[in-house]
Amino acid sequence: MAGMPERIGRYTVAKELGSGGMGEVYLAYTPGGDPVAVKLIRSDKLDPLTRARFEKEALIARTVIGTNRVARFLDADPFADRPWLAMEYVAGRTLLVCVDEYDVLPLQLVASLGALLAEGLSAVHAAGLLHRDLKPQNVIMGKEGPMIIDFGLGAFMDAAKESLSHSGMIIGTVRCMPPEQASGQPKVTPAADVYALGTVLLYAAARHYPYDGAAWEAVAVQVANPDIGPDLSGVPEGLKPLIASMLAHTPEERPTLGAVADACATLLKNAGLAPADARLALIARTTAGGTPDAAQDPLSPSFEKLLEDQAKITDGAGPDSPLDGLQPDAETDEPEPEAMAHSEPTPEPARPAMPPKAEPKARSTRGRPPASKRVADELRAAYAVDAVL
Repeated sequence: MAGMPERIGRYTVAKELGSGGMGEVYLAYTPGGDPVAVKLIRSDKLDPLTRARFEKEALIARTVIGTNRVARFLDADPFADRPWLAMEYVAGRTLLVCVDEYDVLPLQLVASLGALLAEGLSAVHAAGLLHRDLKPQNVIMGKEGPMIIDFGLGAFMDAAKESLSHSGMIIGTVRCMPPEQASGQPKVTPAADVYALGTVLLYAAARHYPYDGAAWEAVAVQVANPDIGPDLSGVPEGLKPLIASMLAHTPEERPTLGAVADACATLLKNAGLAPADARLALIARTTAGGTPDAAQDPLSPSFEKLLEDQAKITDGAGPDSPLDGLQPDAETDEPEPEAMAHSEPTPEPARPAMPPKAEPKARSTRGRPPASKRVADELRAAYAVDAVL
């Protein structure tokens, strides 16, 4: 593909997965051959303050633990000509594609989805971050269940309303945006992610958003108007009270993520379904047609040579990340990261992927292995975390 970089940082680029207002997403490989998803951020509208916020959010994002619901943050370079971040590469379809192509989910599976995503978001919040752009396109349905992607990009949220006007950028996001963001407030709370999760569950249950319109301006006006309630048509009666509460206009009126998870567990109990069984049923439903796996496509000879060359370069290189030696609580003159009002929507992934079927690699018995031993060693030293992140 024209314009596709051969390498981003230490990662060798194989193919483009998607592009949109935020930038491009590529399937790339570590020198050892592990697939990763690398997002290359657009260089326009980047200033030193935004880059500094990105640096801090990247440092914090790498400490998210305690969940299997969030794609692991691996590495980033906030100060490259075009900033980039690398995250775990997850195989599967987006929730948007699953619903649009395979129909809405029944009540029990929406409840399972809600409980699992609430746990994932809780881990993000516990690390001091907000997602701020959760939507059906940012939930991958794979062999292990739903996975949240694209967290850690809060530094690029722009509170200026004029930032919403880029062509093709806004509709997918403003439909999932809470009123406080649609009104242009520069700071939001964890309740913003609760609202966004409500829109995700609504879409899973009824295949539509709480507000809609032909232009982003029309949608934003509806979202910000307290006199216009969300459209809950098509939602099963048992789910309506929960989703309605999550879509409350005032942040303080929304339930906590813990309360959302409890409500979902109660729905499962009332249906006579154990949470573990519900998760398996959700996986079976959303992967019935097989799990798309772009990384299983044969590698071209030219790409294999690039991968070999990159491995040789890395073998003789020093530290490969601009974040080496830094900690989230290190003293700095840069301002603290703020929750901004708007994120450019990320593109629809064009079939996320799993590792290529090459020679077996050694795997840790404690969770999913890191794509870089250097990252694991650094985190263990900096945060005294013994388990693999």
